[in-house]
Amino acid sequence: MVRSRNNRAIDSVKTYQAKLLAPFAVLGIRTEEDWLTDIDYLPVDTLALAPQTMLAKEVCGQLLAYLTEPNFTFDLCLHISGTTHQQRVWHAIQAIPCGETNSYAEIAMRLHSAPRAVGRACGANRIPIVIPCHRVISKSGGLGGFMNASEGNPLEIKRWLLRHEST
Repeated sequence: MVRSRNNRAIDSVKTYQAKLLAPFAVLGIRTEEDWLTDIDYLPVDTLALAPQTMLAKEVCGQLLAYLTEPNFTFDLCLHISGTTHQQRVWHAIQAIPCGETNSYAEIAMRLHSAPRAVGRACGANRIPIVIPCHRVISKSGGLGGFMNASEGNPLEIKRWLLRHEST
């Protein structure tokens, strides 16, 4: 059993259409019809799950391509609901080239927003890696937060992704 975002116990086999082992976590893949809806970072000791649908197989293939070649360009249909502001932030994040970063403040300035609001939108991103919120850092050049955390394993994942893209 895993816990959903609203802390409700759910059966992970029925929830995820695939669980892909990555160097930093197991990636829980959720799809709905022809759309990728979620990628969750699950603990590294989570059992892998072979893709249960053709779309999940495609998502796994593209994630593996990214893990091999960080400049890989994703070509997936995304379904992620959010406020207008969140959608604008996610669009801006997708425009950050691989190997580069933007600060929360830079994105906020472009969108006529505030850095904390950009950070909250990054934390609400349900499709990390594909929507690369790990490329958003603090103005001072520090990591900033990741997955609504300012310390611990989420920051290790962010460091891994940034190192991967800088090679």
